Amino acid sequence: MDGVQKKPSVVLVHGGFVDGSGWQGVYGLLSKDGYQVSVVQNPTLSLEDDVVVTKRAIAAAEEPVVLVGHSYGGVVVTEAGTDPKVAAVVYIAAFAPDKGESVNTLIANPAPGAPVPPILPPQDGFLFLDREKFQASFAADVSPEQAAFMGDSQVPWGVNALGGSITEPAWRIKPSWYLIAAEDRMIPPPAQRAMSERAGSTVAEVAASHSVYVSQPQAVVDLIERAAAEVTRSTS
Repeated sequence: MDGVQKKPSVVLVHGGFVDGSGWQGVYGLLSKDGYQVSVVQNPTLSLEDDVVVTKRAIAAAEEPVVLVGHSYGGVVVTEAGTDPKVAAVVYIAAFAPDKGESVNTLIANPAPGAPVPPILPPQDGFLFLDREKFQASFAADVSPEQAAFMGDSQVPWGVNALGGSITEPAWRIKPSWYLIAAEDRMIPPPAQRAMSERAGSTVAEVAASHSVYVSQPQAVVDLIERAAAEVTRSTS
């Protein structure tokens, strides 16, 4: 319709141990609100591969793009978000590394008393979470049935992906938003607060586990739509 500002596209990027299906609730709400949404299925073998796959989704989306990453997906969107079509980057309980940083460097020195994710020793270059401890660490506010499914359907996370370092962080040149999960036992909330502050992100905080994108999709959508509204204002 004439006079109606077109909404940005939204590209959703999952993290390690899971795939894009966890975004279903977020996808449904955004689609209902009239957004064109695409869900990236990253192989999580290496950061370089995941950036290529994510940029393919960005290329297929209509400009401007709001790029959203959860957990390790935050590393992917930090690297891929410098793409000219990306107008905003949104972090959902995610890593937000600076130039030269990787997941490995960000988790190298946990604060005393911080929860330690139950990652099993690598097998053939891949990581898994202990299934018995998956819900407590990753999805404490998800139903037991859904958490069990998530734990039993884990995607192998390549050790190489954790070592992939950032060349130019998107948050230094693009506006960013960050949703802090205050009950996260994978990425400690103080680390989330520090990364979001360093990035100069617009911050929201919710009492949720690391799986906030599954357990509280509306809170995630609210922040994405705040970012989208700002993009619309700045491009109108």
